Amino acid sequence: MAARSPLLRLLRSSSHTVIPSAPRDCIASHASVNQAYNTAFSGSFFQQCRSFVQMRTRLEVADNSGAKHVSCIKVLGGGKHGKIGDIIIASVKDAVPRGKVKKGEVVNCVIVRAATQRQRSDGSEIRFDKNAVVVVNKQGEPIGTRIFGPVPHELRVKNFMKILTLADHVT
Repeated sequence: MAARSPLLRLLRSSSHTVIPSAPRDCIASHASVNQAYNTAFSGSFFQQCRSFVQMRTRLEVADNSGAKHVSCIKVLGGGKHGKIGDIIIASVKDAVPRGKVKKGEVVNCVIVRAATQRQRSDGSEIRFDKNAVVVVNKQGEPIGTRIFGPVPHELRVKNFMKILTLADHVT
């Protein structure tokens, strides 16, 4: 009989067997479904690549300035990669019809959510599902009047207090 992949073995096994490499008549009641899922999908093909914000990265806009998505042109501050709290120069790719910013405008933005994992000083780690920014003016004040979604408290260190006060949830 030909060797089968772990995923195929998982799909063809009985409902009691949750370990993908176990034979069909083996009952593994102590193993959880999460362990079986992690075993079957642990290859590098299934893992999502999470990289820093850099040039040409598409980001969501987390405020009501009128922009929906922006594309990073430059990370300010001398580094190649942008992290939470960094200011970037971006081009507006999608915008609502009567917003404060229009499609094609070049704007300054502050990164408020990043998909890369960040270590906090207390030992915990923070990571978001998507990259998001808030559009700001030259003085660092937000153009919009509302900020959607969670905002990390690391922005307090970078002196973006107005963003923290407008946010509905600070993590």
